[in-house]
Amino acid sequence: MTVRFKFLSVAVAAALLGTQVQAQGLRLAPAAGTSGTSSRTATSDYIVAVINSEPLTNTEVQREVLRVQQQFAAQRRPVPDLQRLNADVLERLINQKVLLQFARDTGIRVEESAIDQAEQSIAAQNQLTTAELHRRVVADGLSVALFRSQLRDQILLQRLRERDLEPRVRVSESDIDAYLQAQQNTSDPSQLEINLAQVLIAVPEGASPDQVQALQVRATEVLARARAGEDFATLVRTYSAPSAQSNDGQLGLRSTSRYPASFVEATQQLAPGEVAELVRSLAGFHILKLVEKVNVGLPAMSVTQSRARHILLRPSAQLNETQARERLLDFKKRVQTGQADFAALAREHSQDGSAAQGGDLGWTSPGMFVPEFEAVMNQLAPNEVSEPLLSRFGLHLIQLLERRQVKLSQAEQRETVRALLREKKRNEAAQTWTQEMRGRAYVELRQPPL
Repeated sequence: MTVRFKFLSVAVAAALLGTQVQAQGLRLAPAAGTSGTSSRTATSDYIVAVINSEPLTNTEVQREVLRVQQQFAAQRRPVPDLQRLNADVLERLINQKVLLQFARDTGIRVEESAIDQAEQSIAAQNQLTTAELHRRVVADGLSVALFRSQLRDQILLQRLRERDLEPRVRVSESDIDAYLQAQQNTSDPSQLEINLAQVLIAVPEGASPDQVQALQVRATEVLARARAGEDFATLVRTYSAPSAQSNDGQLGLRSTSRYPASFVEATQQLAPGEVAELVRSLAGFHILKLVEKVNVGLPAMSVTQSRARHILLRPSAQLNETQARERLLDFKKRVQTGQADFAALAREHSQDGSAAQGGDLGWTSPGMFVPEFEAVMNQLAPNEVSEPLLSRFGLHLIQLLERRQVKLSQAEQRETVRALLREKKRNEAAQTWTQEMRGRAYVELRQPPL
């Protein structure tokens, strides 16, 4: 089995439980106990709920409440009402404990090496070493042991979802057909992004009726020439107000909500390349050409592809993880110093179906590799070799060969839609599944002590 088998990353737990997880793993977030917040958490601890005989304490709830508040503040978003936030966090933590208990009771385990890999991913995302990450964790008021425990829980939830939730998610060809047809027929402006080019015949403030009429005549003449096929950029440079001449008059691809309503109304029935009726505004007369129209609900027409190769070593009784990592580091050093060829090393040592091709994985689009593999590959420059990377398949050494921008075929666009619909159905199934699991559990809510 190669790494091209797709599965969900640690970040999936965020969608399931509402926890704040970013990128291809858990990103470091402030914890309770940071400066200026101790007075808000200096309350005596007590049990707020019991879930299948396991207690949930007020300290756990308030730690999460504080972290969510800090995240809202960092994003400059309004903080929810405290009472509602407390209730939401309590509900999420109860659900989390229900799922964690079920995962452990049904045999799911998390190896220390998986936690190490999660730490390395977080450190890399924040441009830190693992030691620096640990110092940040402690500075933010969280012990390293508790931080690793939280990582373990998130990985456990990820594996539970892979095992029990993913089989519920199915996308048929008819689902894809229906989605594409609905998006192509949509008349919802919020689903569209457009790029308009304009010639602005400016009307000075306080212009007399005769001046306005003369300018309107000029604008009508320019409109006729544009519709007759004259080069629009030339018309912009010749007739448009100086303030509207940059970028050949193009206003840029943006949501229709970011254009004046009169511009959207005038161009909504146009095909790219067509010119609208004259539009009057306080600034003057606008000759508008629709340059580009993009339905944001439809898959992208092009994508950045990567071509990489790798060497895979699978830890075993004969080769433990530490030894495999040291061997890959030696391979990297030999490649970088010109003592060995990456492809030759892959053919000789890689325990993967790509070994015969020198580890070459071919051209691939985003989402075709497991997230931790793809995250590392995406950070590489052409010909750069990664550090050893741990995935569910083993330890990898990756070399990026090249990148390219390609237009998606119809089949590839359909696969993009399939992925989009899978994510939508996955989130819907997650809610139902979590409710089912919660319904099987014994949950006792407790009042705070007097």
